[in-house]
Amino acid sequence: MMKWEQVIGLETHAQLSTKSKMFSGASTQFGAAPNTQACAVDIALPGSLPVANRAAIEQAIRFGLAVDATISPRSVFSRKHYFYPDLPKGYQISQYEFPVVQGGSITTRVEANERSGLGVYEKTIRLIRAHLEEDAGKSLHEDFAGMTGIDLNRAGIPLLEIVTEPDMRSAAEAVAYAKTLHSLVVWLNICDGNMQEGSFRCDANVSVRRPGDQEFGIRTEIKNLNSFRFLEESIQYEVCRQIRLINSGGTVIQETRLYDTNCGKTRAMRSKENAHDYRYLPDPDLMPLIIDGEWIAKIRRSLPELPNAMRRRFIGQYGLLEYEAGILTTSQAFSTYYEQVVSRVGIANAKIAANWMIGELTSQLNRDGLNIQQTRVSAIQLALIIMRIVDGTISNKIGKKIFSTIWHENASDEIAADRIINAKKFKQISSSNSLDTILDEVLAANPKFVNEYLSGKDRVLNALVGQAMKATKGQANPQQVNELLKKKLS
Repeated sequence: MMKWEQVIGLETHAQLSTKSKMFSGASTQFGAAPNTQACAVDIALPGSLPVANRAAIEQAIRFGLAVDATISPRSVFSRKHYFYPDLPKGYQISQYEFPVVQGGSITTRVEANERSGLGVYEKTIRLIRAHLEEDAGKSLHEDFAGMTGIDLNRAGIPLLEIVTEPDMRSAAEAVAYAKTLHSLVVWLNICDGNMQEGSFRCDANVSVRRPGDQEFGIRTEIKNLNSFRFLEESIQYEVCRQIRLINSGGTVIQETRLYDTNCGKTRAMRSKENAHDYRYLPDPDLMPLIIDGEWIAKIRRSLPELPNAMRRRFIGQYGLLEYEAGILTTSQAFSTYYEQVVSRVGIANAKIAANWMIGELTSQLNRDGLNIQQTRVSAIQLALIIMRIVDGTISNKIGKKIFSTIWHENASDEIAADRIINAKKFKQISSSNSLDTILDEVLAANPKFVNEYLSGKDRVLNALVGQAMKATKGQANPQQVNELLKKKLS
């Protein structure tokens, strides 16, 4: 069977975190009643003129600096003509020949499936451009007795469209890139990343070709994918569809397709337009956008430490593995929480702090469907739990019980761990005299394990340690129990 190479590029629309629209003063707040946030400019009343939103421009520059792109000293807004009822002007204000951000790249870690044999690897995706534009309104086809309703609240919402080169070769790479991009725009505080509300959505350009071919195949565009799962599923289906079509003697048509989540298939929406179909022309109502070096330098100084730089720092400063540092830098809030814990437990215990966050904390957040900002165990509270484990006051097992208690109590006191230790008498038994009697009873109750250990089966010692921990209700120091048992059995 002939193999095929997948060729994928993504166009991502990130809604910028501004209070007003791209070219008007109307609010961008989500969830308002239909058509209550559309002013004269948005609905194209005669004589109304657009004014570019400075905050949106600064957020675009912020993104460009973060991906090592070129910030155009002069960029131009253009009119992109097409006729839909949710676009009252008959054109969308966008950027074409002279976008504000040119080039750049994003490096992501791809977790390929076992079948590919690639494992985990890094992939750098080149960006073509990132340009500013306004969103269109929304057509509503339900509950109107066969008619279509138009909501213009989204008309004029500021978007940054980020376009990649066709550098991805699998759905896994596309999803990894999209997740990294999503994390970055949220990290930079230029987009809230809410995919359910349409703040971050992707269009996937997909084609296939035979390995070794220099020419790209004919591509289709899958529009408005608002989840990473749908992005992956739609690409996988479209690749298979194109291969089946070509193998059966058919020809792929350049078209725009939609992904039907109910049946897991893409379906044709319309023939794919080319640039000339939109009749781009410079918008005469908007002056060229001039960005000088001083403005760029000021924005550069305001940039936070970026995820990749922080990940490298965590590896070097805290001795973490690449995987651990990657998880801890998935969001600014998560990395901030981690460094707050480390500031209290000390760098010597940074690895333990990472294990607790990646393990217990993340699991509990996932179980309750919460994010790190909604955690019920603060960084200070977690740090105290870790400190009591490190100083031998409690065992790791008891530490997990205390964590669970604080979580479900939603306790606010910083010394909650100490309070619970005292109230529930969780303090670890560490006195040799106190353990002696308990261990003698354990040995007497388990002669089979004792005989097996004495005959050379060293692993049986773990079973005896387990029995001792059970007898002490988890309050003994496991390491001390291990050492004392070895002495008694020697």
